[in-house]
Amino acid sequence: MVEPAELEPAAPLSEAAEAADPRIRRSRELLQQALATLLEEKNFEAISVQDIAAAATVNRATFYAHYPDKFALLECLVAGRFHALLAARGIAYDGACLAAVHALALGLCDFLAYTHTLDTRPDQTGPSRQLEPHMENAIVSVVRKIFLAGMRRRNEADAVPLPADPVDPITPELRAAAVSWALYGAAREWVRTPERPSSEAMAEALVGLIAPLLHPSATTS
Repeated sequence: MVEPAELEPAAPLSEAAEAADPRIRRSRELLQQALATLLEEKNFEAISVQDIAAAATVNRATFYAHYPDKFALLECLVAGRFHALLAARGIAYDGACLAAVHALALGLCDFLAYTHTLDTRPDQTGPSRQLEPHMENAIVSVVRKIFLAGMRRRNEADAVPLPADPVDPITPELRAAAVSWALYGAAREWVRTPERPSSEAMAEALVGLIAPLLHPSATTS
């Protein structure tokens, strides 16, 4: 199967430390690419830290200087690839535009559909149960940050402090978390559904699902 160009190569997770030191960035790029290559050859459960270090041509000490374990590396790899897809599509949320929400939902559906095909290839023993929670953490974290940044930009533009109402328990952080988990959970259920609708149709449905969470005032009298 031909891989979508938008998903390759894997992009490293952007961090201040990486930007400050190109050696750190290079080491993380090597480790992430090594894991990506190994995942094409065998299941995640069978891959050891030593395998990753050897494939990246670094020692184990270098690996542990950057990541506490292979699961943390996996989360960075997944987040980096998802970031790369969103960047390739020019997706950004300004806190108001539902077209951007649709684009983000579509990107999420396409990304999950792509990774699902990798999990169910004939040469694999089946979807990895070890991968799933770490993919969830990585993707939800990316989506949450996008929504929260958009909400903050919108409130700053409107000169409204965060939170707008000091007695309102639903802070922007809580709202962004609720929206990101709802979006991811629904998209994950969709990708597991036999004879599922198109990603475009699902993205449109997801906008209707989460719009009341993003803009509750528009749905209340």
